[in-house]
Amino acid sequence: MLHIVNGDAFGNKLKQSRVPGEVLVWREIYTVGPVFAEPAEQGNRAYRAAYLEQAIGVPRAEFVRHSEEQERKLASFRDYDEVVLWFEYDLFDQTMLAFLLSWFSEQHPGKTKLSLLSIGAFPGIEGFRGLGQLSVPQLETLSGTWQAVSAGELELGAQLWSAYTADNPEPLATLLRGDTSALPFANEAFHAHLAKFPSAGNGLGAVEQSTLDALAEHSRHPIDLFRTMSEQYHVLGMGDLEYWGILKGLAAGEEPLVRVDGTAAFPTFQGMPDDFASSRIGLTELGCHVREGRSDRIARCGIDQWYGGVHLCGSEVARRRV
Repeated sequence: MLHIVNGDAFGNKLKQSRVPGEVLVWREIYTVGPVFAEPAEQGNRAYRAAYLEQAIGVPRAEFVRHSEEQERKLASFRDYDEVVLWFEYDLFDQTMLAFLLSWFSEQHPGKTKLSLLSIGAFPGIEGFRGLGQLSVPQLETLSGTWQAVSAGELELGAQLWSAYTADNPEPLATLLRGDTSALPFANEAFHAHLAKFPSAGNGLGAVEQSTLDALAEHSRHPIDLFRTMSEQYHVLGMGDLEYWGILKGLAAGEEPLVRVDGTAAFPTFQGMPDDFASSRIGLTELGCHVREGRSDRIARCGIDQWYGGVHLCGSEVARRRV
């Protein structure tokens, strides 16, 4: 049996448990940077690797090596009698699940059974945020509760992946207006993705707007700010590196929306600067104006940002209406 899971925290606990089988941790962050329908294509992989190295400090050679290693393991799935996908309700996980279901929809399974365990709650845990919260005895109670993946789940997963990696947001918006009940967490998660697009009002995505709102009265330490945003937007499953990228974008350029006092650098994959935790983030005058809708971020600063397969660049770009 092969278990494909969403992260090392849970993967390590699963390895310690009495649940039989090997564990493959799927190491990707499809919620950051350019995402392509065929990520293993050489040009796509090189482009994404270069972006992630520049944006969050993931060494491109390491990214390519890990990607190729996990893809080779995935391709050996017929060596197992069953493959179990363990994924949560949030966007971070739902994008991985969509990719894997899309990939499996194009494979001949042979004698291998494909199963899914996807949860958004666990008995006795208030504010469930992920499988990594579970103790080893708790996760052992989930053993065998997974269900065989249906044709409808494979089809919807493939549709979601195709729409998420499209070069405009309309295919995803259209898909979400239809029946997505085959994957019960997908609709809310991918709607949260669409909310990251710049608004028609002031050019901010939802997380950016909430960040400025959280700074309206006083400056804050960045880790405190991250905790507030990750809780408010738990449906995104947003990790710290993803949020530091958002905050870095707000602080960048000749007309930043936030100021950073006490540090010269943001954390990357390589680590956190010693002075970062004690630094403070505050609004600039332009940040105040944009927050209140008196100025437009994109009109003033432009944009160069990826949202799945959509690349928004310049000052005349697609906006969300709500």
